[in-house]
Amino acid sequence: MSQTQVETSAANSVPLYTQVPETSHELDWADLATLDLSTFNAPGGKQALALQLKNAIEQIGFFYIINFGLDQEEVDRQFAIGKEFFNLDVEEKLKYRADLENGGYNGYKPQGIREIAPGYFDNTEIYNIPKFIPQYERPHPSLIKNNWAEISKFGTYIHEEVVSKLLVLFAIILELPEDFFLKTHRYSEKSDCHLRYMKYHTRTPEVNQAINNVWVKGHTDFGSLTLLFRQPVAALQVRTPQETWKYVKPYPGSITVNIADSLSFLTNGYLKSSIHRVVAPPPDQAHLDRLGVLYFVRPEDDLELKTIPSPLLERLGLDKQADGPVLTAGEWVKARVARNVNRAGDSTKENGEQEIIKGVSAKYYD
Repeated sequence: MSQTQVETSAANSVPLYTQVPETSHELDWADLATLDLSTFNAPGGKQALALQLKNAIEQIGFFYIINFGLDQEEVDRQFAIGKEFFNLDVEEKLKYRADLENGGYNGYKPQGIREIAPGYFDNTEIYNIPKFIPQYERPHPSLIKNNWAEISKFGTYIHEEVVSKLLVLFAIILELPEDFFLKTHRYSEKSDCHLRYMKYHTRTPEVNQAINNVWVKGHTDFGSLTLLFRQPVAALQVRTPQETWKYVKPYPGSITVNIADSLSFLTNGYLKSSIHRVVAPPPDQAHLDRLGVLYFVRPEDDLELKTIPSPLLERLGLDKQADGPVLTAGEWVKARVARNVNRAGDSTKENGEQEIIKGVSAKYYD
């Protein structure tokens, strides 16, 4: 039997995935910009998208992208593979446990690693697949290996055909050469970019009440950008400049994108690492597990997270180096991952501040 036949047979063994219905509840949705990437290569297309994105990110660090070159069937295949992974026996999944305590994020994260409220721990399972390059070869369960060609094609496409366009837009906004960020986000080099399957398990009404309906406290992400493929279970909220929480609507055919820590460090806070959280779904979705497919974009490990030279930042008075130590992207990510593993009693941080490394802190929000 040929390799192609083996892969086809394995793929056919994964049941089709059907997205669950959206909530019928009228929620307080955030008003986010939508970038149509099909216009990227049109005359003036990049510049128009960059202007649209600039206006959007000055309000909030979340936006949508559409027409990114993958159809819903291709996206749903990844949801199907993720769902089947989480259906594996716990003992099987634990064979591939990530080295979380030492800042390693690739592999499996079981539930209950982080205390989110006194006596209550997280309800998330995660499987992270790093870049599909020799430096990150590692064991995977048969389900993943048997569908490797499809998974790797999906992951590399996101980076090379979607993420690259977004990085060009940010360079244009900052009045830099279009390839400025591409040079520090090369797919061939070591960085903690990864494709993620994620599952939030349902909670009882009693537990939701005890934790004030907050499943994941307000936080920022560690790298440059996070891409979330449409997730119909309404639970993601973004913190607005007015310090209120609004739901992020799951528009069909879209990816939700948020800015993360590294771009904030590199632009001295001009690009704001967006604060977001996950809450209990509305009543008509409360019985549903929340399955996610995400892609995390992180700079090359050895990049120093210091203010970049930018004409825009200079005009805004943001061209000075921030006070404090200069960290590398690898140091920051590894330290934040390690600090995400905590013990009973660690959920009650004073002022929501948590020192991460070398006196640099991250903040969490209820």
